[in-house]
Amino acid sequence: MQDDTPSPDPVDQDPATGRPRPPRREFKARGSFVRRCEDCNLPALNCLCPYRVTADSRTRVWLLTHPLEHYKPTNTGRLIRDVLPTTEVFTWYRTVPDPRLLALLEDERYAPFVIFPDDQEDYAHRVVGMECVAARQQAGRIPVFLILDGTWRQARRIFRKSAYLADLPVLPLSTERLTRYRLRKPASAAHLCTAEVAVELLRQAGDAQAAGLLDDYFDVFNDSYAASRRHGKIETPTPAMQRLLAARASS
Repeated sequence: MQDDTPSPDPVDQDPATGRPRPPRREFKARGSFVRRCEDCNLPALNCLCPYRVTADSRTRVWLLTHPLEHYKPTNTGRLIRDVLPTTEVFTWYRTVPDPRLLALLEDERYAPFVIFPDDQEDYAHRVVGMECVAARQQAGRIPVFLILDGTWRQARRIFRKSAYLADLPVLPLSTERLTRYRLRKPASAAHLCTAEVAVELLRQAGDAQAAGLLDDYFDVFNDSYAASRRHGKIETPTPAMQRLLAARASS
């Protein structure tokens, strides 16, 4: 039986060779000289830490993250792990799958579903709906939402180039929600960021409390980061901030 403790962050090592990766070049992009909180990585002017809460859920979220996403402070996948401590994060490499992920995919306690659109015929036979998630749960297994964390182009490459995902059921996210993410420009308002995808999946799976907390945490992240880009401090807590502060006080 596998340990249910979340795995540590990826080490700075090439999994294909086992050798240390060369040091990354000094970050010179916009915002590189902003003083950031060491815990939440947001500009210290609008630190996210006072609003961090944790929640339980009957379902699990695993992130298969493109390596470039780990270095982006605007990545929202980390928000999921902040709120849901059982979240697993794996780094995707085309030639060397993470052995821990492979082991967990074989673990009979879990019922993993790859979250991906049902827009191609060649895997239509694998597409399922949320009722399949409920059925796995009723059978005593823990449903897992395996989210491909990256840009749409990166996510498609992960889906197509990962043989170990080829036999998993594909669960497309069906929602009317439009993105509220303001830190990157999506190709379409219907393209949700990683945290928003997790929120909608949790809601549809019946984990309403966890979904609500993560949604508020995402809004606080979104507002705080946007304000910091304008070099402004949020002086009056937003409604989402107030709800999270109340949740922290009652926990």
